[in-house]
Amino acid sequence: MDFLKMMKQAKELQTKLADAQAELDELVVDGDAGGGMVRATVSGKGELKSLSIDESLLKPEEKEIVEDLVLAAVNEARRKAEAAAAEKMQAMTSGLGLPPGMKLPGM
Repeated sequence: MDFLKMMKQAKELQTKLADAQAELDELVVDGDAGGGMVRATVSGKGELKSLSIDESLLKPEEKEIVEDLVLAAVNEARRKAEAAAAEKMQAMTSGLGLPPGMKLPGM
């Protein structure tokens, strides 16, 4: 493979990476717990964007339950965001012949 062709492919990959990053910035994923009583929304990068708690849980005696449900909802949403990001990366890099498990910068 000649050097110019490799440089062109590197430039194309850089453009695809930037596009994938932009898509992940716009991706929004929900996670819920307690049958939907707690709902968390995160970005494709896993940043918590919103949190909703059903009013019936807002009692002092429900504090520990609410804390557990919040953690579960946020973690579910983050797992979904990570899975979506991994899927995008897999689709984008499938033809590059990268070794299994290799992560590209910024992803």
